[in-house]
Amino acid sequence: MDLMQAFTAKYVKAEPPVANVGDTVRVHVKIKEGSRERVQVFEGTVIAKKHGGIDESITVRRVSYGVGVEKVFPLHAPSVEKIELVRKGKVRRAKLYFLRDRVGKGAKLKEKL
Repeated sequence: MDLMQAFTAKYVKAEPPVANVGDTVRVHVKIKEGSRERVQVFEGTVIAKKHGGIDESITVRRVSYGVGVEKVFPLHAPSVEKIELVRKGKVRRAKLYFLRDRVGKGAKLKEKL
């Protein structure tokens, strides 16, 4: 087990991004197009958080042009540049999959003050 921890220690980010379930976040991702590289921003609500350590990932959901879009971002991936916290959400669940069935105001979460 110590061998695995030693191997993953060099890939784990020194300051892991803080993103909890219910938060609205802005994820900055590096996109490679041919020889060029650019940063694309994906803003949405964190509906799930999975695993821990180097395998930790978050699922971010947003509605774009009336279509629900979900993306899974590994937190320690080198392609994820940074995660900005837009607002904190007040939730009582670990997974917010019920938001998939809701539209408009029904899909809104209360803000944690």
